[in-house]
Amino acid sequence: MKKIISVLTLAFLAGSLFAAGYSYKNNTYQKLADEYTKKAEAALDAGEYDLSVEYAVKAEENAALSKAFIDSMLARQNAEEQLKLAEKKINWAKGISADKNFPMAYNTSEEAYKNAKDAYDREDWVSAENYARQAIAALEGVREVTPLPQFYVVRPWAETKDCYWNISGRKYVYNNPLLWENLYQKNKDKMPKPNDPNLIYPGMKMEIPSITGEYREGTYNPNKNYDAYSSNR
Repeated sequence: MKKIISVLTLAFLAGSLFAAGYSYKNNTYQKLADEYTKKAEAALDAGEYDLSVEYAVKAEENAALSKAFIDSMLARQNAEEQLKLAEKKINWAKGISADKNFPMAYNTSEEAYKNAKDAYDREDWVSAENYARQAIAALEGVREVTPLPQFYVVRPWAETKDCYWNISGRKYVYNNPLLWENLYQKNKDKMPKPNDPNLIYPGMKMEIPSITGEYREGTYNPNKNYDAYSSNR
């Protein structure tokens, strides 16, 4: 008798616990668990102890299946919520040209989002949620910035000390004077004496080539606030 009551109580509690508070409580497994629980109680009251145990075991089995179903549906819901957040974040990043200004972070995010969608299609809800979170995290440091300039108009030496070395060292160019030859090789055909890198002249529109895939556009404007060039962007 004690064993029967124990099994029956366990089945009843499991069914109630797994269903409580969830919108999925009316699933087929839970309905069967409830029905078998009632049958087990009725059989117990009628003194049909073996039948009561049989019904109680079936109630317990279906309660476990109900829990698995509920857990799966909750995992799916979590995955869908994170996918929506990731999609929103990527669209925001695209809108501020993060694909150009922060290509590594943006591409990492897009790859993680693709993996999330693939996992979702496979009904691997946990992996889908994890990948979606990775897509969001990849864009954590992304922000709206003024693109680095693609061109620079040379100014008089007396005012700015413009030369390839000094221009290359400015933060909006390469932030490193040792990289001056990148400027020279790109612009020497515009110089009066291409073989002499010292002969640049005021008014010359110098192109600043991208050297690590960084995005550049427009002509340098001293009134704009540029971030420092970084090869890690």
